[in-house]
Amino acid sequence: MAESFLILAQAGGSGNPLGTLGFLVVLVGIMYFVMIRPQQKQLKEHRALLGALKKGDEVVTTGGLLGKIHQVDERTVTLEVASGVRLRVLKTAISAKGTVVEGAPAAAAEAKKEDKS
Repeated sequence: MAESFLILAQAGGSGNPLGTLGFLVVLVGIMYFVMIRPQQKQLKEHRALLGALKKGDEVVTTGGLLGKIHQVDERTVTLEVASGVRLRVLKTAISAKGTVVEGAPAAAAEAKKEDKS
C-alpha cells in the first residue's frame, strides 16, 4: 500500500516547473490586458475630463444630476441645476460632459410630428 502511494506521488510531481511558470506568466498577462489596462485607461480619461472643466460646461453627475457649471474650485464644482438653484458637488462626482436640453420630451414629440408631415 505504501509503495503505491510513493509511485503516485512521484508520477504527479514529475511536471516541468518551467511549464507551470509559463502558465502563470500567461495568466497574469491576460489579466493585465483584460482587467487592469482598460481600467487605467478609463481613469486617465476621467482625470483629463476633470482637469478640463470650466465655467459654462454642461455636465452629468454620477447621481444623474444635469447642470451647468457656475464655479470651479480645486476639489468642488458649483452646478446650476435650475434658474437660481446652485449645488456644490465634488469634482469626482462629475461623470461626463453632456448637453442639458430643457423640455426634451416635448422637443422629441414635435420632431416626430414634423417627420410624419
